[in-house]
Amino acid sequence: MDLVVSDELTIPAAELGWRFSRSSGPGGQHVNTSDSRAELVWNLERSAVLSDEQRDRLRARLGRRLVAGAVTVDASERRSQLRNRELAAAKLAALIAEGLAPEPAPRRATKRTKGSNHRRLAAKGQRSATKQARRRPTAE
Repeated sequence: MDLVVSDELTIPAAELGWRFSRSSGPGGQHVNTSDSRAELVWNLERSAVLSDEQRDRLRARLGRRLVAGAVTVDASERRSQLRNRELAAAKLAALIAEGLAPEPAPRRATKRTKGSNHRRLAAKGQRSATKQARRRPTAE
């Protein structure tokens, strides 16, 4: 089953590698016999569906998660291997979509408004007056 990341990007099933193992989570009677934990591996270095620009962007953004050019996602939240496979595929699709998303617009620095500055200073003055009123009177 191909993994649809976005309208423009679909990863073919041949590029995805699955591994299954015993989950440490819930499982009932089958917990010691079924391999319900799903692990999905995708090698972005060898992928034929990515452009060089997309590959560079993913490499830069997923640098910590890459091991030998491959991204690994696992899921063991559900008792069923099928559900964990679906979760792992959704996690990988979200991770890749986030990695390929365009950079947000740079933040433009703004100044405080005169009103907000006035209110801030008035609040500081009020707090200062409250604390001064709590002081012990000096014997002068």
